[in-house]
Amino acid sequence: MNVFFYGLFMDAALLAKKGITPRSAEVGYVDEFALRIGERATLVSSAGARSYGVMMNISSDQAEELYSDKRVADYVPESVIVELSGGSKAEAKCYNLPVGKVTGTNKIYAQALFAVASERGLPESHLVKIREAAI
Repeated sequence: MNVFFYGLFMDAALLAKKGITPRSAEVGYVDEFALRIGERATLVSSAGARSYGVMMNISSDQAEELYSDKRVADYVPESVIVELSGGSKAEAKCYNLPVGKVTGTNKIYAQALFAVASERGLPESHLVKIREAAI
């Protein structure tokens, strides 16, 4: 199944530590969602917004296992359409935290996310949003 990751799970090395090796990975974006960073990252519905990440193909069992961890267990899957860097579009699941559960700030998380997003080559316009949360 295709999963759109926009947080630290964009890091293939982190997934490998959890025993997950995606069959494919491609940078892309979803429209009408804004990145919000609290204790962790989430995407929230927002007219006119665009958020970047990496769509990876993993098994549904791997996705369930990944999101069963107590730190991300509150995230729920939503169906999204991802515009991929190559110009094609694909359906994917995107795990998001319900808006009412987005709390706090976490500069250390934001700094780690900035590093991963930079490494993945996400656009500067997106990196600026992450950098602001890291200050």
